[in-house]
Amino acid sequence: MNHIESKVLGKQISHPREYAPEILVAVPRKINREQYKIEEQALPFVGVDAWHAYELGFLTQKGLPVSGVLKIVYACNSEFLVESKSLKLYLNSFNMGRFGANRDEGIAEVLETIKADLTKLLKTDIAIAFHTQYEQDTYDFDDYVLLENEPEADSTAFDEFKENENLLTSTHTNEIYELKVSTNLLRSNCKITHQPDWGSAFIHIKSKHEINKMALLKYLVSIRDENHFHEEICEMLYKRLLDKFEPEVLMVACLYTRRGGIDICPVRANKREHLPPNIINTKLLTKQAFRQ
Repeated sequence: MNHIESKVLGKQISHPREYAPEILVAVPRKINREQYKIEEQALPFVGVDAWHAYELGFLTQKGLPVSGVLKIVYACNSEFLVESKSLKLYLNSFNMGRFGANRDEGIAEVLETIKADLTKLLKTDIAIAFHTQYEQDTYDFDDYVLLENEPEADSTAFDEFKENENLLTSTHTNEIYELKVSTNLLRSNCKITHQPDWGSAFIHIKSKHEINKMALLKYLVSIRDENHFHEEICEMLYKRLLDKFEPEVLMVACLYTRRGGIDICPVRANKREHLPPNIINTKLLTKQAFRQ
């Protein structure tokens, strides 16, 4: 167990009642990337980690509670990611604090503070925004086929639950084959606590491989008992598909179910134009995926 990752995760810690930036924990991304031969200096993807914190709240100077959803986006080429429980505890430290003469001034002050603290911690640019409503008509994945709804799913045997890239099969073709698929069966375990993490995965791939959909679903199911952080699962999926199918286009998004009032949505693609535009936009609180 890495001592950095387990500083607060998996431990019983009282929620701070006063502003506590010191509780934030930065985790080096390279810890997991080395395992899958992802080179830090030549990343095979671009992308971001989009976070939604549903429990950000504080008081104005007159004691009026203010609450909403905080959306945080930062690039995957940063050296560090923020550990989620430490972020939860940090955001909780604002709950009883008083900020601003009115609601708008309080939001501006809190956002400025959070942005400064995360920028200092992660040593990268941070985009944040405070939301009080969803853009219900804004969604990136309407045209993705749900794999478990395919007719063959019920008759397919699923018996591997540790990650196995050999499950991925395809037929090589001379034509470009495009696949846009999703699953709400995404499940892995927290690296430290081994508690289950649930979510939805979305894959867009174009290559000279006609990928067997049930083989792809069997592979996605095979990560069910893997122990990784959300960002690491997304990069593992991406790297396996990249190595196996040599795609012209590749995008992987993992939109995880919230835990502790926070959901984490890592998105990776081989080119920036293939990233889903809405989930990575801090200014939009998009319609949620089923498992969020």
